Amino acid sequence: MLYRENDIEILVCGDVGFGKTEIALRAAYLAIAGNKQVVMLVPTTLLAQQHYNDFADRFADWPINLELFSRFRTAKQTQEGIKGIAAGTIDIAIGTHKLIQKDVVFKDLGLMIIDEEHRFGVRQKEQLKKLRSQVDILTLTATPIPRTLNFALSGLRDISVIATPPKARLSVKTFVREWDDALLKEALIREIRRGGQVYFLHNEVQTIEKMQARIQDLVPEAHIRIGHGQMRERELESVMRDFYHQRFNVLLCTTIVESGIDVPTANTIIINKADRFGLAQLHQLRGRVGRSHHQAYAYMLSPPLNAMTDDAKKRLTAIEALDTLGAGFALASQDLEIRGAGELLGESQSGAIDQIGYSMYSSFLEQAIAGIQRARKIKKGEPVNAINIQESVEINLNIPARFPSAYLPDVHLRLTMYKRIASASTNEQLEELQVETIDRFGLLPDAAKNLFEIAELKLRAAENDIKVLEVGPSGGVIKFVKNPDINIDQLMRAVATNPREYRFTGAESIQVSRQMPDAEQRFALVKDVFKLISNK
Repeated sequence: MLYRENDIEILVCGDVGFGKTEIALRAAYLAIAGNKQVVMLVPTTLLAQQHYNDFADRFADWPINLELFSRFRTAKQTQEGIKGIAAGTIDIAIGTHKLIQKDVVFKDLGLMIIDEEHRFGVRQKEQLKKLRSQVDILTLTATPIPRTLNFALSGLRDISVIATPPKARLSVKTFVREWDDALLKEALIREIRRGGQVYFLHNEVQTIEKMQARIQDLVPEAHIRIGHGQMRERELESVMRDFYHQRFNVLLCTTIVESGIDVPTANTIIINKADRFGLAQLHQLRGRVGRSHHQAYAYMLSPPLNAMTDDAKKRLTAIEALDTLGAGFALASQDLEIRGAGELLGESQSGAIDQIGYSMYSSFLEQAIAGIQRARKIKKGEPVNAINIQESVEINLNIPARFPSAYLPDVHLRLTMYKRIASASTNEQLEELQVETIDRFGLLPDAAKNLFEIAELKLRAAENDIKVLEVGPSGGVIKFVKNPDINIDQLMRAVATNPREYRFTGAESIQVSRQMPDAEQRFALVKDVFKLISNK
């Protein structure tokens, strides 16, 4: 599937432990088999180390060179790795933001894998994409950010959803509660006594030691150690290694464990001040547990309802309700509704959509995508489909075309009907809507008849690549899109045989001269033009 003329960008959406890393391994092998280099970008040093170990184990019997780039590596090791990338001796580079440095230049990059995509900003992703003009991109995430999900749902990026859970996997039971010593004591003791381990997430480094003392007083039998991003590299690496090997049972940590840490024996997570986290973050953190066949539990500790924002209440309600296996995509969709879709061309990853409404936004986006796809097909000489979007055509016959207030007194109802007419994409839909209107409100007045007839003309104009059609009492102007798919020969003959009526006024426009004092004559002219230019 790799190395076509145009680069491929695919979003793989699957819950934690559903096999996204396996897809990355196989894609990397295909790229290397095609004599290309692979870069894998991850958000944290711990996840980089884990992926490096996984890749090294899988490709141990193959002549494939890997290199790790993170703060766990010395400056000398990093510089040697950068030289190897430039020389082409390193096949797979796995690392954090160190791979976005300006001095990192790949000899022949073919595939870029972005793991936990929601943890990166727009600038960072675009900067890495500039490493090579044509590079295939594989994006892995359990909960895509609104902007990325919007790309996928709009058809601008391919999406593949992994919905099948691993065998014997159980969903994580999720509870949203206020701080309760008795509840926390029960949760900690239950996990410790069954031989498991606990993540206790407290995302404030300044007070993390006080929290350690508080938990220790609550459960004296707990063996607690601290892990956070401000610790020295070797110390943090030692803590995580000891936790993996079950040398202590409670890891008091910050969000550094959010991405990819795989500890099958850890089956309870307690998140303090959960209202301060995003929906994707909460789902990712919940995914740190339940990675074996044991029942796992997630406790989201939050302040009272009256002390939280409305969005925080929505997030916690969603995370508690959607605790089934494979809920990541559903949560991402919920996040899209809560925060908005973000900017396609800007850096904002959420928001802004509430200013125009989702329906109008989707309509604008559909028009833009259809125009871009059509232009690409024309450039390649491929057949193009008609753009059946009324809003892409401007028609003005200088006649009344509306629902009179005497016919439809309710302003909101009139606006709703206008929107339904504008959204119709086929003549059949318009006919059904016209029948419904007559059935509900009575026979159409002339202005309403004109409204439906103009809507039908817009559909035909879109099929004939007309973008502007303006007609008045003594003639009109017709403007086409660039490189229109029309019957040019027939149009040229009409202009040559009847120069007083038809005249070219530009590369994509013609002027029509004819006396048309009433609406029926103007409709007749437009239909004549359609017959003249149609290829059907």
